[in-house]
Amino acid sequence: MGMYAALDVSQEETAVCVVDQDGVILAEAKVPTCPDAIADWLSERSEGLDRVGMETGPLAVWLWNTLTARGLPIVCLDACHANGVLKMMPNKTDRHDARGLAQIVRTGWFKAVRIKSHGAYVTRAMLTARDALVSMRVRLENEIRGLLKTFGMMFGKRVGGFRRRAEEIITGELAVAPELVPIVEALMQARHDILARIAALDSRIRAIARRHATVRLLMTAPGVGAITALAVVAAFDDASRFRRSSSAGAWLGLTPRRYESGEISRNGRVSKRGDRFTRKCLFEAANAIFCRSLGGPRLKNWARAIAERTGPRKAKVALARKLAVILHAMWRSGTPYKENAIA
Repeated sequence: MGMYAALDVSQEETAVCVVDQDGVILAEAKVPTCPDAIADWLSERSEGLDRVGMETGPLAVWLWNTLTARGLPIVCLDACHANGVLKMMPNKTDRHDARGLAQIVRTGWFKAVRIKSHGAYVTRAMLTARDALVSMRVRLENEIRGLLKTFGMMFGKRVGGFRRRAEEIITGELAVAPELVPIVEALMQARHDILARIAALDSRIRAIARRHATVRLLMTAPGVGAITALAVVAAFDDASRFRRSSSAGAWLGLTPRRYESGEISRNGRVSKRGDRFTRKCLFEAANAIFCRSLGGPRLKNWARAIAERTGPRKAKVALARKLAVILHAMWRSGTPYKENAIA
């Protein structure tokens, strides 16, 4: 007899539900969110499980890896897809969610999410940490500019960059308000420390890029640097996950939504599904190609032709999608970027 289980994971406890092939509930309980506790509970109450499902979430990668190592047939369900079923429940509780997920797992009406390799998650963590530090630097600089503007001091732009201009203000213009000096100096010291951490991560990223053959291959494409190439490699993880390179753009949320019902048929904005950081990196690469002379003119001319019809922003999004497709095709074939091969 087929049996199916589902886990509704939370930080402290996990609701577990086991059903048979007809959807009859065989067992359910709440256990600590620990792979050993979950595996022991399932092994004691059910033998020969066909499938165990859980939604995507912060703990999904850890639980999937540890439960898979214990021999459980665990699958990860797309939380957005599963939510369409769970929201039909009149009362939302962990117990009801586990029951609903168990029925989804039993029927097979779910979208499985691929769990990537350990190295891909490590690379992604490094890139997102750097992105967070860059955001902190920008926020500190804006805070300094706004603080000085309140007292009539315009930061502006000077030769030598942000640090040199800040030093000029501290030693000169802030003489009329000396009580602000320690405040600005504290913010500048925080900015200095963040810049040092960013530089350390940049050095590590460059070192990884030099050793990684796939990253070096992707960097032959115009506009693609070490960060963008690493982001693409970490997002895709395996070039064979897509049968067609054209699927890479849709997976990253760079293709329009489609709505069709009866006589209504229209395209919407891009879906923005998938990896947000990689999508941002590809858009920045597309912007660099569009605004500067990088590599051959073919990609730029292709985007310019779209811009004449729909505007530059949509052209850059289209170029970002095309770049994702090109990078995946390069990875699959193992060949560097070739200007004449662009369709």
